Formats: sequence, structure tokens, C-alpha cells
Amino acid sequence: MRTVRRPPARDRPATYSMLPAPGELPVSTWRLEHGWQTSGSFEEHAHDFPALAYFQTTGGLLRTGRRAWPIEAGDLFVMAPGDVMGSIDAADLAGVDGWGVSFTADALGPDVPGAHLAWRTHPLLFPFVRGGAIGALRLRVPEPDRTEWPTRIHALHDELAQRQDGYREAALAHLVLLLVGVSRLAGDVVGDLRENSEPLLAEVFDVIERRYPQPLSLRDVAAEVNISPGHLTSTVRGQTGRTVQQWITERRMVQARRLLAATELPIGEVGRRVGFPDAGYFARTFGRTHDMSPAQWRRAGADPTASRTPAR
Repeated sequence: MRTVRRPPARDRPATYSMLPAPGELPVSTWRLEHGWQTSGSFEEHAHDFPALAYFQTTGGLLRTGRRAWPIEAGDLFVMAPGDVMGSIDAADLAGVDGWGVSFTADALGPDVPGAHLAWRTHPLLFPFVRGGAIGALRLRVPEPDRTEWPTRIHALHDELAQRQDGYREAALAHLVLLLVGVSRLAGDVVGDLRENSEPLLAEVFDVIERRYPQPLSLRDVAAEVNISPGHLTSTVRGQTGRTVQQWITERRMVQARRLLAATELPIGEVGRRVGFPDAGYFARTFGRTHDMSPAQWRRAGADPTASRTPAR
């Protein structure tokens, strides 16, 4: 799994994106423990994908937004796209023992909307819909259930690391079980989260979700939500770290990857179905995003061992 860093802007920290390789399940896991990143610090940052952090022991700090949370055994942090994570120093990790999990909507199948504020109706993704407005959500795993969480995550980690036959199906099953657990723990707070979702952002992402297969510009979106393009740009960039046009392109790229992997449609037709009537412009945009052409992506997905030749 490749992680792409976009440098900080005037009103936002650095932002990280997950970019799966062809044929790769867009899910990753990592250990959170004493000794991880022991030298220096990890910068303040945001990410545009959902993530979880589960801690088995008490000790250390997690910085999110303007808060520094003393970590307790059984803490489960739900991080939505756009949430700002504070800088992490080696001293913050003393005594830490836990796991992190990140994924993209692609992992859950072709029917999941690509825009995260369009996840409000998805039972497994709703806890991740907050538009960066209120920071990471802290949940508490009941003590009798605490041994199950690291076991589940470790099973997911093993499937992703070993990649035996059927690993995609097995890893997805483990991820779904984790998200069911998150959804159940968040059941008491999701009503509050519905009210905390940024209403303007929700409207913007609804427009993108409905209209991305058609010609769609910043001015089109601004007209539909009835504000000026300048105000819309500053609001969306301030809340998510991306421009409206970048979100439109991201939504189109999500669907393009799905169509390239699951169909034999000609490349030009794939582009047309995701809002690029010009096949050449689609290929150039896809190449800039993925470092390979749509045809190379399709071939590599059919044969994950194929060499990856960057698009020119």
C-alpha cells in the first residue's frame, strides 16, 4: 500500500492519502507500541481515509486536534477523513501497546459511495462521517471484550501479510467484523454525530456523488449549494485539505479503478462513464494519480506480479 503525502497549506497540515496498487486490497495494519518511531517525531497531519487505533494497555498519549488523550486499556479511536492528528513524539509512546488499521471505501465493495460524507446511510461507515469537525471519536471497549480486538486485528494483519489463496475474502471478512464492532460501540453516540456533520460539506459531497459521471466543475457545485465559488473553495479546503475539484477527481478515480478491475469495458468507455468524455484527458489524469496508465493498471490487477511501468 502506497501512502502519498500532500504538503501543508496555510490553513491545513500535511495530508496523507492511501493509494492501492493494482489488485491490492486497500487495507493496512500496523503495530502501535513502545519503540515505534523512537527517534524524532511524527508531524501534525490529516488523512483522507478512515482509520482505527486500538490500545491494549494503559500508558502514553494520543494527540488529536487540540486534545492530548491519556491512553487507557480498551481505548478505541475512530479517525474520520479530515481529522487532524497532533504531532507524535517518542515520549508520547512510552508504554503504548496497540494496533492501527486503515482502509479505503474501495475495500467494502462497488456499492459503497466514494465520497466520505455520502457514507451517512452506510451502517459500517457512519461512525467515520464527521467532516473533520469534531476530531477523533474515542470509544471504550468493554473489559470482557478486550482480548478479542487484538486477536481480530492480528488475524487481519496475517492475511494481508501472507496473501495465501483467498486472502482478499478472508481479510475483508475480518475488516467487516471489526467495523461491525465499531458500529455497535458507537451506537450511543451516532445520534450526536448526525448533528455534528458539517451540513454544507454534506451537500457538496451529495452533489459530487450524484453528478460525478457528468461534466462537473466548481461553479456547478457552488450553484447547486447556492454559495459563491470562492466561499465554497475556502470552506471545503479548510475542512478537508482538498479543493472541490480534487474531490471530484478522487470520486471519479475510485469508480474508474472499480470499472477497470471488474469489467472489460474499453478504456475510453471507462473514462466516459466516470465523467471524462476525452479519453486522452482521462488517461493523463489517471496516470498522474496512479503513476501508470489505465491499461497498465488493468493488466497489473489481472496479474499482481506484473512489473509496474510508470505512466509517461
